[in-house]
Amino acid sequence: MYVVAGVSGNTGAATARTLIEAGERVRVIVRNPAKAEAWARQGAEVAVADLADASALTAALSEARGAYLLNPPGYAAENPFADAAAVADAIAEAATAARLPKLVVLSSVAADRPSGTGMIATNRTLEQRLAGIGLPVTFIRAAYFMENWAGVAGVAAAEGVLPSFLAPLDRAIPMVATADIGRMAAEALRQDWAGTRVIALQGPAAYSPNDVAAAFARALGRPVQAVAVPEAGWAEALSHGGFSARVIAGFAEMMRGVNSGHVDFGSDPAAEPRRGREPVDSVVATLVKAAA
Repeated sequence: MYVVAGVSGNTGAATARTLIEAGERVRVIVRNPAKAEAWARQGAEVAVADLADASALTAALSEARGAYLLNPPGYAAENPFADAAAVADAIAEAATAARLPKLVVLSSVAADRPSGTGMIATNRTLEQRLAGIGLPVTFIRAAYFMENWAGVAGVAAAEGVLPSFLAPLDRAIPMVATADIGRMAAEALRQDWAGTRVIALQGPAAYSPNDVAAAFARALGRPVQAVAVPEAGWAEALSHGGFSARVIAGFAEMMRGVNSGHVDFGSDPAAEPRRGREPVDSVVATLVKAAA
C-alpha cells in the first residue's frame, strides 16, 4: 500500500494515477471527504486528514510501504512559512510514529539555498525537518511548473498576449510538467534506498516565455505574444488570485530569484539530475482546452 497526498492538485493526482495504473494498492489522503468518491471509483482507499494534524496523518500512513507527501499550497495564509513549519513537524512526527519505511517529498529547485528564494523557503523548511528523522527520504526538487501558465491561458486565448513574470522573454529556464513529477514520484516510491537523496527534475528542454507563447499560438491556431509584466505590477496581479500580503511578497522574491539566476539547479551539484518527457506543447494544449 502506497499513500499519496495532494491528490486534489496536479502532482499528487499524477502520482496516485501512475501507481494505480501500475497495479499498486493506493491510499489517498484528502482533507475534504466530498473528494473521496472519485478516488474510490478508481480503486483507491481514502483517508481523511489534514497534513498539519499529526494524529490523523499517523493513521493515514499506517501499514504503508511508502508515501508521497508535500507542503499543501496556502495562498491565502497569513504566514505560509509558519504553516510550512507546522506541516513539516506533523509529517516528521507521523512518519516516525507510523514507522513509515520510506518517504518521497515534493520540493523545489533552489530549496538548498538559505535565502533569496521567497516561497521556496517553505520547501527548504520541509527538507531540513525531514532529513533528520532517520528514514529514507527522497526530495524531488522540481523545476518551474509548466502548469503555472494555466492562470493566463484564458488571456492568451482571448487577447493573443501571454503575460509573464519571467524575464527576459527570450531567456529559457528549466520547466517541468506535473505529469512528469507524478511519474518520478511513483518511480521513486517503488525503489529502495538508504538515507536522504535529492532528485533535480526538469522537463525534456528549457523554455523561455517566448517559447511558451509560441506553444499557445500553435494550440490556438493564431498568434500569441509574450508580454513581460513589470515588477511594479506583480503585487496587483497576484492580489486578484486571493493571495495574502505575505504570500505575494514571497512570490515576488522568488520570481526575482528566478529572473536573476539565483534560483537554479546549479547551486547543488550533489542533486541527481533527471529529465521528464512531457514537452511544453502537450501541457499548453491541455491548458487551452481547459480554458475554453
